[in-house]
Amino acid sequence: MISGNIITDFSLLILFLPLVAFIINIIFGKRLPRQGDWVSIGAILITLILSLSLLMNMLMNWDPDFSHEAVIPWVDLGAFKISLGFWVDNITVVMLVVVSLISSMTHIFSLEYMKGDIRYNRYYAYLGLFTFSMNGIVLANNVMSLYIFWELVGVSSYLLIGHWFEKHSAADASKKAFLTNRVGDIGFFIGIMIMFTAIGSFNFQDLFKGVSEGLVTGSLLTFAGLGLFMGAVGKSSQFPLHIWLPDAMEGPTPVSALMHAATMVAAGVYLTVRLFPLFSPEALTIIAYVGGFTALFAATIAITQNDIKKVLAYSTVSQLGYMILAVGVGNYVAAFFHLLTHAMFKACLFYGSGSVIHSMHYSLHELKDHDTDPQDMRNMGGFKSKMPLTHWTMLIATLAISGVPLFSGFLSKDAILAGTLAFAQHHPQHFLLPIFGFGAAAITAFYMFRLIFMTFYGKPKMIKVFKGIHESPKVMTFPLVLLAGLSFFIFYTLPYFNPFSDHGWFTELIKARDSAVSGNPSAEEIYQGVHHAHYTAMALSLLVAAFGIGLSYLMYIKEKFSAEAWAKRMGFFYKLSLNKYFFDENYNRFLYQPFLKLSRAVAYVDWDLYDKYFINGFGHVTKFLSKITGRLDYEGLDQTLVDGVGRTTQGFGEQLKQVQTGRLQNYMLFALIGVILILVFQAV
Repeated sequence: MISGNIITDFSLLILFLPLVAFIINIIFGKRLPRQGDWVSIGAILITLILSLSLLMNMLMNWDPDFSHEAVIPWVDLGAFKISLGFWVDNITVVMLVVVSLISSMTHIFSLEYMKGDIRYNRYYAYLGLFTFSMNGIVLANNVMSLYIFWELVGVSSYLLIGHWFEKHSAADASKKAFLTNRVGDIGFFIGIMIMFTAIGSFNFQDLFKGVSEGLVTGSLLTFAGLGLFMGAVGKSSQFPLHIWLPDAMEGPTPVSALMHAATMVAAGVYLTVRLFPLFSPEALTIIAYVGGFTALFAATIAITQNDIKKVLAYSTVSQLGYMILAVGVGNYVAAFFHLLTHAMFKACLFYGSGSVIHSMHYSLHELKDHDTDPQDMRNMGGFKSKMPLTHWTMLIATLAISGVPLFSGFLSKDAILAGTLAFAQHHPQHFLLPIFGFGAAAITAFYMFRLIFMTFYGKPKMIKVFKGIHESPKVMTFPLVLLAGLSFFIFYTLPYFNPFSDHGWFTELIKARDSAVSGNPSAEEIYQGVHHAHYTAMALSLLVAAFGIGLSYLMYIKEKFSAEAWAKRMGFFYKLSLNKYFFDENYNRFLYQPFLKLSRAVAYVDWDLYDKYFINGFGHVTKFLSKITGRLDYEGLDQTLVDGVGRTTQGFGEQLKQVQTGRLQNYMLFALIGVILILVFQAV
């Protein structure tokens, strides 16, 4: 068993090594050999080794109540105190491995993908900053520390998405991501403040204890929980704040794999799982509907997209909806499990798309073709023979995300769908939740195999481009092979892998919460319900997956159905899906433009009315009065009174000075005159 001091040292190294790499690269990167990429890669590989050491220690010395916390005071104002620290438990360890593994693969994959980039050292520096921020979220032991790192993730994602800021689309996407997340973060901060006001602490364990003891209940607990959930809505791109993630694909593809498969977007799911004991039954029901609707809604958009990265982007939104749905129905174990499996197969898919795009760029560059879109799947086809390794790894990841047996997604998606069935059995009025889940599963299988068939199968769409297609270098295919291997089910059947033990502290907290807040099924009822619904969910999930894969095969390989004909037949609905339900346009029309008009109106009132007529007018009146006062002061008071008294005194002095003649006879005469005047005065 690793001692507490070693866990503290490991945690500090895992947290701060990427930050050190960021500082070195941002300041000295251009002067270092290879622009300092080896600094960042070395730092992140060390964090991976340390994280794996913690994981092996967890598995070999399983303790459901394992918990290690370190705290230092930060702000102490008497009644208001904030401490900084970290908390390492079984959940933390698993998440640290996920973050460090995907981040390591991103660093390695970028060696070739970003080769020759104009801001190469800054790119690697920003990767370090992002990893530091994400590790901070995972290690945080209180909501205030978590919020600080939460915002740092937002800043670093802004820098990475807008890495190629010369492109207006990339610059706009980075601003859109940053500002959209701020909307969710406002709710997040309100939720934090409500909890602090009610319980008097920011510490996770104090908050859990406060809720289990009934210090905050009823509508206030629901409102606080929904506020906390708003942070997850922003970060995990849930409806209606889903609009930023697809646009974020404007950033480099390795960034998409890092941020949008396993880390930034997964932070919202991690937040809901970590803070699960704080959510009331009413809040969880709303969370379930938001997640379920997002899963189905995003899937219906993905089926019509032609940009290979946009398909994966909406797939990510949909899969995150699955995880949020699982949290909402109380099956938080399945949510965390799917977060883990999704990290592997979705990162593999993003790296695979990056491999394809890299090859397309190379071919188009050789042809000097600057007009063809290298990300449009309609320009691909037949790449299987040219890129066999990329094809097979992406196919394995696609089988996993589609829920095919023997692959990791089958286990985690089956657990989520079983949870929705169990919840619907307890609450029949919520029958829509399983429909959301199974509907999204069928559509996911369809659009993911559509991506595979359009990219790797059939005849090449552009013969000249096809001739220049080649397999990517080993530094790019290595992450693909590793993550494809981790997409098999065998790696998720280790004993004690579930970090949420049936008898651990987390489960006990849920039970305490259930006893304090009644409403939804208890944790024990959910567990039993999932167990009983498992086989039904498995059969239905296999059925919908087979339906989606089969339909895609018939449409894009056998061509029994014409995709173009069905697009025309669907008409309005196809147009809705293709244009993402016009959310951006409607937001622009009904939210952005009215807000800008209001801003312009307020600016007019401020600048042209308030400032011009009131502030400036007040200034003109003051200036006029100042001139009058100045004249009265200078010409009246100063020159007439003050200066007049001075001039009179000066004249009297000049006259009096004449008396001082220095002649004795004059003084005797003046004395005689004085005596006479005195006598006359006395006589009178």
